[in-house]
Amino acid sequence: MKPARHHLAKCKRCSAPIVWCLTSANGKKQPVNYEPDETGNVAVMQGADGKLYVRAVTAARPEIRPGEWQAKPHQATCPVRPLPGRSSGGGQRATSGVRPVPWQR
Repeated sequence: MKPARHHLAKCKRCSAPIVWCLTSANGKKQPVNYEPDETGNVAVMQGADGKLYVRAVTAARPEIRPGEWQAKPHQATCPVRPLPGRSSGGGQRATSGVRPVPWQR
């Protein structure tokens, strides 16, 4: 099974076809490859509200249920890596040097 074409988007870095899903754990957005993949570690399904939801395929829940398809998160396959010094979160800013501290005896 494949997601509907109206869910199709493109990765800003590599232009690969992706779909945006909401994680079942915390409701955050996660890009997932558009093409189903039997080696993927996530299961995607369309909810009654029309949105796509993703959950991890784990040892505790390895089965793919009816209405779900198996895929890979796009971060795992994107050939273009994020630029150095740019993080996706944390809110910390980069430091430009070391603050001098006087020596004590």
